[in-house]
Amino acid sequence: MATITVRNLSPTTQRKIKQRAAANNRSMEAEARAILTAAVGDDGFGPAWLAMAAGVGGVELDLPERSMPRDADVS
Repeated sequence: MATITVRNLSPTTQRKIKQRAAANNRSMEAEARAILTAAVGDDGFGPAWLAMAAGVGGVELDLPERSMPRDADVS
C-alpha cells in the first residue's frame, strides 16, 4: 500500500478535515483516505456524465394511448 505526505496544508483545511473525521467517527488519516477515494473513485463518472449530457437536450416522443389490461384467466 502506498504512503503519501501532504505538505503545506493550511490550518483551516486541517481543522475542517479533523472536524469531518470526528463527525464520521474516523481518524484524520481515515478521513483523508475517504476523501481521496471519493474524489477519484468510479462513482464520480455517472454524475459527471449526466451533468455533461444535460446541456445536449432531449427528444419529446409521442406515446400511443394505452388501454386497460385484459383480465387474466387463472382457472
